[in-house]
Amino acid sequence: MCTVPDSRRGEVVEVLHGQSIADPYRWLEDAPGDWIAQQNAAAEEYLSALPQRQYFENRLREILARARIGVPVFRAGRYVFEYNNGTRPQTALCTAVSLDVEPQVLLQFEDGTTAIDSFSVSPDGRYVACATRSEGNPRLTFRVIDLEIGQQLADLVEDAKYCRATWLPDSRSFVYVHASADSSEIGGHLSVHQLGDPQSLDRMILELPPGSVSDTKVAAEHLVVQLNEGTEQRTRLWLFPLPQLTNPIKLIDEPVAATRFVRTAGDRLVLWTDLDAPRGRVVTCTVDDPAFVDLVPESDDALTAVQAAGNGLLIVTLHDAHPRFQLVDLEGAASTVDLQGGAVVAVTAQEGQDDILIGLSSTSAPTELAHVNATTAQATWLRRGSTPPHRVLRGLEPSRGVPYFLISRADLSHTAPRPTMLYGYGGFRSPQLADHRPDREAWLESGGVLVIANLRGGGEFGADWHDAGRLSRKQNTYDDFIAVAEHLQATGITTREQLAIHGHSGGGMLVGAVLTQRPELFAAALPTAGVMDMLRFHLFTIGRAWAPEIGLPEDPEQFADLLAWSPLHNVRPGTRYPAVLVLTSDHDEVVVPLHSYKFAAALQHAQTGAEPILLRIETRTGHGPGRPTSAIAAEATALLSFTAARTGLHPES
Repeated sequence: MCTVPDSRRGEVVEVLHGQSIADPYRWLEDAPGDWIAQQNAAAEEYLSALPQRQYFENRLREILARARIGVPVFRAGRYVFEYNNGTRPQTALCTAVSLDVEPQVLLQFEDGTTAIDSFSVSPDGRYVACATRSEGNPRLTFRVIDLEIGQQLADLVEDAKYCRATWLPDSRSFVYVHASADSSEIGGHLSVHQLGDPQSLDRMILELPPGSVSDTKVAAEHLVVQLNEGTEQRTRLWLFPLPQLTNPIKLIDEPVAATRFVRTAGDRLVLWTDLDAPRGRVVTCTVDDPAFVDLVPESDDALTAVQAAGNGLLIVTLHDAHPRFQLVDLEGAASTVDLQGGAVVAVTAQEGQDDILIGLSSTSAPTELAHVNATTAQATWLRRGSTPPHRVLRGLEPSRGVPYFLISRADLSHTAPRPTMLYGYGGFRSPQLADHRPDREAWLESGGVLVIANLRGGGEFGADWHDAGRLSRKQNTYDDFIAVAEHLQATGITTREQLAIHGHSGGGMLVGAVLTQRPELFAAALPTAGVMDMLRFHLFTIGRAWAPEIGLPEDPEQFADLLAWSPLHNVRPGTRYPAVLVLTSDHDEVVVPLHSYKFAAALQHAQTGAEPILLRIETRTGHGPGRPTSAIAAEATALLSFTAARTGLHPES
């Protein structure tokens, strides 16, 4: 029996749109350190006694001790990439003239809490602007490295946020988003940093509207700025003439669709858009005539990425949630690239350069690296995984038409039900694919079954699929997930006693909602970094930016929708809940940990069954990016040992 600390219930009651809403755990929005320590101690006491703990701890240590390489950028005869030899707490930024030689380390941090967020190589290949973050903080610091001498310059650009460096054609200046010193929200202003200058001399070129996010790319004669309001998919597209960067041409100023700049072709702009094409298409237009002309028409597959490559484009589509690649010239003629994998990690390609590097991931291999020739479409593998591949099947829940991946070890059959982890997300147009994560590899290797559901709200099948699972239609996402869980049990893949559900961030919100709606359907639930208080999420850090996806409680109609499924507000005292392990991080500034604190306390108070309700809080880490290896291993060990214990998986047998 697990004893969790009592959490006092306050008497806060608010009247919202005429309804009295109790918030007994309002005080946990600023949780005291002793309460956090007590919750962690209770979780550790339970988890450390699990017989599966040692197996998963050892196996994850082995998985994370393998060397890991990111997808390189090749420019001016050098590769630049992130690399971890398996012993470092974080990846290092490295360079090499060949991928077969020992790389030269350009930048690394040994304390484990400072991590590389992104890097950008200048057009002439001489400089790298590298963004770093500390303890999961979304605020970034840019450092600049001179590749010719392999040393860091004096330039230090601080208080950047939600951006990467975009080099200008002179290779001596770059654009970034500078956040105001007291702002915890999205926004700030676009600025230009000139190498050798102090940051105080950086020039602001655009004040971003509050809550706006931006992406920047360089066209032939313009800096292209793409503006979105929070997580809204619809885009404004402004062109700032180079080199002045003043008086922008507002090519799209009334956003009606998602649109992204890809490259130029003479006087034409090549764009990806879902305007009148929910699965996406590639179009061209000019500054003088902004009417769209099809270059790559919409197809039956979701067009998820387009990148300038050589003298044309590299097109990435999802065919039934599997990535497919094509090279398309600037007249629309296409060649298929014979390359397959579970998910695309990254693509590096450059206009006018034949070398394309594509990183692919599967549940058994973190990053497999392929080279593609942009002229011939010939693909050559540079690095392949050594782990035996898993059996990956596609299933379909028939009543709602929800597809899913059914993944297991290749030597296991599905003639008898097995312990199963059902993973979902279903939001923000984010596709969920059969990619690699250390916990997935360890779970599958130990004999568990993994199911990844492709829910409405995700990005597997285009804009219509996404729209069917957002705002007033958000319950569709949860109904889809429940339907898959019921289908897995009805078809004998698993049983109620062997089924655990898991999700991270928006997926944690999904697990919280489904757990409170159908607690009898699962043996265990593991919401990680989930948004749980749907009546106050918009008051903290970047929460308001999610309004285009889930709505705002300030709106009466959206308030009613949110209250109907808000995980925190649908915890019912006197209910027998399954075993629950709530996971969060104390430095998470994306989904602040108060959501997990309040949700765990409410479940602990409401639970009438004997199943444990635990809260595990990782310290000095954030929402996900930049976590040290030790934190990744510790959280995955907790997640897997808890899941195995509650679903009856015994890996060593």
